[in-house]
Amino acid sequence: MASSTSSIGRDASVRQFWQDVDRAVDARGALLTAFDQMAALVRDFHTQQAQARGDERQWRAGVTATWATHVATGDCGCGTVVVGRWTGQGTRALREELRMTVHDFARYLGVVPVTVSGWEHRHTSTSPATMAAQAALDETLTLADSNAKARFLLLLDTPNHDG
Repeated sequence: MASSTSSIGRDASVRQFWQDVDRAVDARGALLTAFDQMAALVRDFHTQQAQARGDERQWRAGVTATWATHVATGDCGCGTVVVGRWTGQGTRALREELRMTVHDFARYLGVVPVTVSGWEHRHTSTSPATMAAQAALDETLTLADSNAKARFLLLLDTPNHDG
């Protein structure tokens, strides 16, 4: 069976395979229909992923522009700052905006310094992983004054900031 390419640049040989199998087992188009439905779902999923990435880029650009304006005018507007999920970068930014060392921040949160260090050095969305740790960081940010919250947001906006 020769490989063919569809008009959108995808390899059509997989569809041809399912068409041949459907015919060979006399499935009366059921296998080909199922394959086409699955392919449509995959296309929709990729479209949704691309849209979500675009939305995220636009949101980040808007947040950056908004915070640049607040910094320029001296008005942070930081009554409430919400973090969806704490990451290593977010944890480090919170500690730094409070002007605390790893040791002091750990003591403040009631954990050992190696725990804070571990959180900060993982750049995944699962650090810190426990709900209790997430809640402790939320509470710490909530209690911070508006200047500290503004510093926190600026630190999050600064890629690879040095502490």
